[in-house]
Formats: sequence, C-alpha cells, structure tokens
Amino acid sequence: MDEYLLKVAGVERKLPIVRIADNIKIASFVILGDTELVEAAAQELKERIPDADYFITAEAKGIPLVYELSRLCGKKRYFVARKSIKPYMSDPFATEVYSITTQRKQLLCIEKEESDLIKGKRILIVDDVISTGESSRALEALVTRAGGTVVGKAAILAEGKDAVKRDDIIYLGELPLFPIESSDAIQ
Repeated sequence: MDEYLLKVAGVERKLPIVRIADNIKIASFVILGDTELVEAAAQELKERIPDADYFITAEAKGIPLVYELSRLCGKKRYFVARKSIKPYMSDPFATEVYSITTQRKQLLCIEKEESDLIKGKRILIVDDVISTGESSRALEALVTRAGGTVVGKAAILAEGKDAVKRDDIIYLGELPLFPIESSDAIQ
C-alpha cells in the first residue's frame, strides 16, 4: 500500500493513500485516538487562532481537536454539529453538506439550546482537515442562522491546492490530493 509521510506540529505519521472516487486518492488522515497528534496540533493552533467565545466542529473527526483546543483556551463549552437529527434534540435546525470523504450529501444540525448560546457570540470553526470547504461553509451557515459571527476557520491540514491557496483558513500543514489518471481509473 502506498503511504504519505506527514510532518505536522512536530509529529510524523505515515498515512495510507486510499481511493475515494474513480479519479482521486487521498492520504487518509484520522486523528481519532491519536492523543499525541491532537495535543501537539491544538497547542500550535492555539497560538494562531483569533479570540472567540466558542468553538464549533462537525461530527466526528474534529471532536478530539475541538475538545483539546477548548481545554487549552480555557473554554467551558464547545459545539458539535451532528450529522443527523437526534430524538433528544429540541427544535433542531440543519443544513446540507456534500462531503468529499463520504462522497455523499449529509446533514449538519444543532439544537435550539446551542443556537441560543451561539446568538451574538464570536465563533471559531474547527476541523481536522479542510479540503473543499463544504463542511466549513455548512457550519458557517448554521452559526449565522443561530445569530453568531464566524471569526475564523482553523484546521490541522489544508487538503489540495485549492484549500492551500485560501486566505480564510488557519492551518498547520498541507495534504496533497492524488489524482488518478483515466487509464488507472479503470483498474
């Protein structure tokens, strides 16, 4: 199996390169369970992010990072936009997003109690990887709809040339995409 050597926040990881569509492969970056990487990345991001009242991420891979960043910044609460409306949610509202990772549309939603806390506050969007920006746009729509103001978007990695060129995200490292030639796509 092909691998990509990632060096970020003083930590090295060998990432497997996996096909996610007929024409593209990615280096699979999963922070779930990687305490060392999450702690190092959160510490570096802490020095670069703007002041915010709360942080928000999308379920699920960004959760360890938003937790650690919240802890380091002394935040007593952060928000996680769920990928489906849960039975326990009171008066939820949602937005739709197309995920490059899952290759399908999915919901992102928060409940009324969370939107009440977001109203009038400065919110930082946090994720493990920003690629197409669809998830962060959906989170921004949720925050705006709740009456909050997005003060920034932060991630460990920017994936692909388009993400790296963006000036509206704070990130620690770059992650390339691996296009598949049309002759290779048939295999």
